Amino acid sequence: MNLHEYQGKELLTRFGIPVQRGLVATTVDEAVAAFQKLQSETGTQFAVVKAQIHAGGRGKGGGIKLAKNLEEVKQYAGSILGMMLKTPQTPGGLEGPGKLVQKVYIAEDSYAPDFNACKEYYFSILTDRASQKNVIIYSAQGGMDIEKVAEETPHLVFKEFVDPALGIQDFQCRKISFNLGLDGNAFKEMNVFVKKLYTAFVQTDSALIEINPCLRTGDDRIVAVDCKFTMDDNALYRHPDIEAMRDESEEDPTEVEAKAVNLNYVNLDGNVGCMVNGAGLAMATMDIIKLSGGNPANFLDVGGTADAARVEAAFRIILKDPAVKAILVNIFGGIVRCDRVAQGIVDAYKNMGNINVPIIVRLQGTNADIAKQMIDESGLKVYSAIQLQEAADLVKKLLVA
Repeated sequence: MNLHEYQGKELLTRFGIPVQRGLVATTVDEAVAAFQKLQSETGTQFAVVKAQIHAGGRGKGGGIKLAKNLEEVKQYAGSILGMMLKTPQTPGGLEGPGKLVQKVYIAEDSYAPDFNACKEYYFSILTDRASQKNVIIYSAQGGMDIEKVAEETPHLVFKEFVDPALGIQDFQCRKISFNLGLDGNAFKEMNVFVKKLYTAFVQTDSALIEINPCLRTGDDRIVAVDCKFTMDDNALYRHPDIEAMRDESEEDPTEVEAKAVNLNYVNLDGNVGCMVNGAGLAMATMDIIKLSGGNPANFLDVGGTADAARVEAAFRIILKDPAVKAILVNIFGGIVRCDRVAQGIVDAYKNMGNINVPIIVRLQGTNADIAKQMIDESGLKVYSAIQLQEAADLVKKLLVA
């Protein structure tokens, strides 16, 4: 689950991490009121108007503007709110439809009074599975072009691995500050910043925290000017307050619908829909589809209760994708009996009545022979298979046809 910038900053504040202060607004009037409140509380002369979407690169797409007075706040808030913002990270990239901006963040000018005395850094924390440790990735070349820095000058990007059993140590914080070329008060401030940021990562069960830019101000304070949080969905049950921050309007609507009926669904760019029980079998099914000449259109795990209602919900979700030209159902009947799954497929097919793509069904396990007979005798446009390769060959044949 991703958070908006303003939500991420709220979490950082809970851990005592200095952030660029601001207020969220959904209308131009709210943006004006937010700027006026910021002026009275912080004394800021300028305001940064930031589009709130779940994507990076907002500045390059025109989603971040510096307003130097109240009129410019009105102007920029009015132009950003309601725009379809395109960035390299929105669906389809710069050639895609973009994302609708429904909120803006009106933030203080953290670079005042001396922009030239400020310095931007990059920070991110995530889990490195190869080392089985958490890793802090950081650079003194923070800002909009961090991807270019990593690609062209990788020696300017540092990594610090942290054993999760020990937590981050003081010497590691000092090492990071040294590598960033800091001294004096900024050095001390960065040590504290890094330790608190790592604590926030662990205690919120985050999958990723990214601070870009992390700013050293002219008076040697360290401030998170921007932040990105990606939460571990499997740990959200421990953080109901964070789960309440979920903005479903920023997520794939089909994935949201699937989640509502407890289906594990991920939309992909392909032409063969998949309905499988078990994540491992789903991955193998996607591989065999690829080898057969097709491309998986989704990952969909129906779990161990593939009854008629669940199968019908899965079919409806898969068929929302107009790119789907065939559906492969691959179920292993261990906990669930194959004949029950077959009956669910037949019932779902009859209930929907408008399935216009071929369905290939492979059922193995308990009562698989009965299930195959039920499918073959149903009179529906459903093709049964026993071996996985046989199912893949059917996919290939039907896609060509």
